[in-house]
Amino acid sequence: MSEICDKCGLPKDLCVCEVLAKEKQKIKIKTVERSYGKKMTIVEGLNKNDVNIKELATKLKSSLACGGTLKDGIIELQGNHKEKVKQWLVKFGFNADTIEVQ
Repeated sequence: MSEICDKCGLPKDLCVCEVLAKEKQKIKIKTVERSYGKKMTIVEGLNKNDVNIKELATKLKSSLACGGTLKDGIIELQGNHKEKVKQWLVKFGFNADTIEVQ
C-alpha cells in the first residue's frame, strides 16, 4: 500500500501538491558579478517547503553544464544563464508568467 500525502490526503503516487506549488512560485533570476569579473546567475524566490530546491539545483547544474551551489534557499549558478534558466524552469513545470528575469 502506498503512503498518504500529509497535505492533500492522496496517495503519494497521485499527489499533486508539488505541481500546484510550482505554479504559485514567484521566481526572480538575475546575474551578479563576483570577484575577478566572474558572472553568477542567481535564482531566488523558491519556497523550500513546497519545492525540493536541492533536486532542482542539481537538475539545473546538469542541464546547463555548469557548477553552482545552494545557499539559504537561493540557487547560485556559475556563468550568465538567465534565459536558459527560465527555459529549463518552464520545462520542469514552473509557470512562465511568474518567472521574472532581471
